[in-house]
Amino acid sequence: MAPYIANAAAWQESWDRQQEAYLPDREHRFTAMLDAVDAVHDGGRPLRLLDLAGGTGSISERTLRRFPDARVTLVDLDPALLALARATLGDRVSIVTADLGTPAWRDALPHHEYDAVLTATALHWLPAERVTALYAEVRDLLRPGGLLANADHMPDDTLPDLTKRLLDRARAHRDARYAAGAVPSWSQWWDLAAADPALAPLVAERRRIYPTGHSPEWNPPVSWHLAALTGAGFGEVGTVWRGGADAAVAGVR
Repeated sequence: MAPYIANAAAWQESWDRQQEAYLPDREHRFTAMLDAVDAVHDGGRPLRLLDLAGGTGSISERTLRRFPDARVTLVDLDPALLALARATLGDRVSIVTADLGTPAWRDALPHHEYDAVLTATALHWLPAERVTALYAEVRDLLRPGGLLANADHMPDDTLPDLTKRLLDRARAHRDARYAAGAVPSWSQWWDLAAADPALAPLVAERRRIYPTGHSPEWNPPVSWHLAALTGAGFGEVGTVWRGGADAAVAGVR
């Protein structure tokens, strides 16, 4: 049974603020991805959407706000973030605990076909060969005409010097906010969660799952993702959003 988290809404808000400090244009990428979902959804039946590596359910919540009758599935492995998702989303979302590092993650899904699969700032934890395989696995889950959109750190390889300057600028602004105590950093947020009686055992479980945190971050350029999506069999691939050194790529089956 999931633990009772009395202040789950506050933790969810805290998570969003921490993420927004790292990604000031976070809502812009979400909106762009959901605009793309809206474009491929025919409206003849409730939208089926898969929130991949969905964490606390930020994408799921925004999907339901945009498509109130959507049937949303959220997949993640992190026990603490999933507990917050369950506490704040309730039975509006089907929540699945699964490891995207293996193809078996699909076995527990409630549907065999989806209209759209969205993921944001998550797949950079996986190695190249696994992201390549995952793109193909997702394609097989999509209906014809269905959409995959992935927003992440994806530098523009034609602007290497400018991209570095943009990253340095963003880091300086973020560090200033951390120093002023405006928002918690990633590590500070997890320290706060570890001090919460309800979340503490889940954070400890998380640390057993990820004893070194995560795999090293791997951030290839947009061109790599577009080639991988094409190789996975998507009929159309392209970029639906860019902000600084980040982008959202999409593939249409």
